Amino acid sequence: MLPDVLRRAEFAPLWRAVHERLSAGRPVGRVRVGPLDRRQREALADLLGADRLPGDHVSVSLPRLDVVLGQLCGRDSRAIAEELLGPVPDRASRRLREQRERARLWEWLRGHPQVRAQPALVDWAEQVRRNGLIGDSPAATGESLADALRVLANLPAPGASLPAFADEVLGDPRALEPGRPVSALVLRALSEVHGTPLPAAPGQRRELWLRAGIGEDPLSTVVLSAGVRPSGGRLGGEILRACADSGEVAALTLTQLRDTGPIALGARDVWVVADPEVLALAVRRFGSTCPPLVCTSGWPNGAGILLLRRLGAAGARLHYHGDLDGEGVRIAAHVLTKTRALPWRMSAADYLSAVEHFPAGPHVGRVTEAPWDAALAPAMRQHRTAVPEARLADALLDDIP
Repeated sequence: MLPDVLRRAEFAPLWRAVHERLSAGRPVGRVRVGPLDRRQREALADLLGADRLPGDHVSVSLPRLDVVLGQLCGRDSRAIAEELLGPVPDRASRRLREQRERARLWEWLRGHPQVRAQPALVDWAEQVRRNGLIGDSPAATGESLADALRVLANLPAPGASLPAFADEVLGDPRALEPGRPVSALVLRALSEVHGTPLPAAPGQRRELWLRAGIGEDPLSTVVLSAGVRPSGGRLGGEILRACADSGEVAALTLTQLRDTGPIALGARDVWVVADPEVLALAVRRFGSTCPPLVCTSGWPNGAGILLLRRLGAAGARLHYHGDLDGEGVRIAAHVLTKTRALPWRMSAADYLSAVEHFPAGPHVGRVTEAPWDAALAPAMRQHRTAVPEARLADALLDDIP
């Protein structure tokens, strides 16, 4: 039983100081108490048997205090502080546990399949780590990151509105509104992938969402193709077949693609390029015998991704080629991730051969890793020369059976 004398209000600063100091989780020799008023100083002097009154702040020896308390009531300062103020937390252990939780969180983020598939997201993951935890909580941060990665995995979302997309993917139509943690994480990731500044104004945010297919105009969003002859596919299939039979390029809108539904494709291979000039050259060379080609026109829009996914679902093997530069690698990683296409003439050996034939060219720009060939990014950084796809058009078309 704790003596009433030790419960006096005058000792409250002492027990608070002991409780706080012991919670550090390290050995404690002395406890600093204060500021103290005169009554508190007198009570402390009486307890410790001091021959003079201490100052406003006093450093108390914990071993000496424990001896006094042991003689008075058979208990030490920890036991008394815990009875009066509750269990003493071990902040050192808690800090160590939180450090381990944070380390596991960042390791999980760096190794996530979505990040590995698009190495531009490696820089995003590092930025997220540097910005610290959301709400100082590894658990809350992990939940927001898991939601953000789920959103990124489901992009592009051709023509969907932002609330409808958020509701479908996250079960909350407001989850991607400005100011929400997941929205901020996704927009930062998209800006890193596309190499654009982090959006600050509403118009900039809308533009970045548009790049991900959110809010695309279904009539003006178009994908180009040639030689694609699906069976079925309603109006979209008829347009593709008619243009292929005429040796013309087909321009299919997002609306027409949505209405095609599943398609069947006789050809086993579809060749995907980034530059419309390559598609135009193919039509001139092959005419009505043109093999199946699709053009993403740089970063693919929602119509382009939807067509490639439909063709892939029909059993076609997609072979992708783009510019051999920093942005071209990021576009390729994006297309390969979203459509399961295979890289076509996009290796380090292909790049070095192209640079040998075209030693003069624009600067390669910001280079991120290529998941399909670890040697490609170092080669680009070394030579610093971009090889636009149009320069390789003849060689690419020679590849096509």
